[in-house]
This record gives sequence, C-alpha cells and structure tokens, in this order.
Amino acid sequence: MSYEQQRPHASERPVTAVQLNHTAVYASDRHLSAEFIAAILGLTVGAPFGPFLPVDLGNGVTLDYYEMRDEPIQSQHYAFLVPDARFDAMTARLEAVGVTYYADPSHTEPGRINRLFGGRGAYFADPDGHNMEIMTRPYVRP
Repeated sequence: MSYEQQRPHASERPVTAVQLNHTAVYASDRHLSAEFIAAILGLTVGAPFGPFLPVDLGNGVTLDYYEMRDEPIQSQHYAFLVPDARFDAMTARLEAVGVTYYADPSHTEPGRINRLFGGRGAYFADPDGHNMEIMTRPYVRP
C-alpha cells in the first residue's frame, strides 16, 4: 500500500484549529466574475458545485461564486496574499484587460502600487465592484 493510500483524505483528518474553508462571493454573472479573478490570480475555475462556481485559492480556501441577478450586489473586500514573484504578472494581466489598479483601498491613486510592510500591494474592482486586493506581505497587526 502506498503512502497516499495510507494517508487519510483531508475530510477525514481531525480539525485542530479554526480555519476559513470557503466563502460565497455574490455576483451578477458567476461565470464572468469567477473567470475574471481566476485569470488575474493565475488560477482556474473549478466545476460547478450546486449553485456555486468555485475558485480554489490553493491554501484550502475556496471562493464560491453565487449568482444573484435580481438584487444589487453589495461590494465586499477580498484580500489575497500572493507570491512576490507573481505580483508583476497579476498587475500586467489587470492592465491587459483594461482594469485599473490602485495603491489605496479608496481607489484614489490609479496605476500605482503600495509598499506596505516591506511588500507590494494593489487594489482593483472586479466586474461587480468588489474591492479586490493583492499583497505580497501580510499586514503587521498589533
């Protein structure tokens, strides 16, 4: 029996700490929004799971895009910790699709990045106006 066959599946392992597993992201068009963020981050969109269209972030957390066509979408903030080596490619993909990125969450510094906590960061809007953030260093909390 191989090691993989002996190792329990993630769903069978005991949980020892509180972790974010998934979150629903409301979208007027789940395909458009999921494909957008996946393209910018260099990820793929998974197969539909019930009414959700998942984007696996690679750390055990999934964005589950859920379509809401009959109600306005309330803007939320989603921050992604990304490898520094992939940051430039992400801002280049934003530029390629004509999406402006900003150094600040209020979107007053277009085409600029920030250098918070020794890293690099940028904010941009997704197709439904969610305020997305990419950053190469986590925030230093008191």
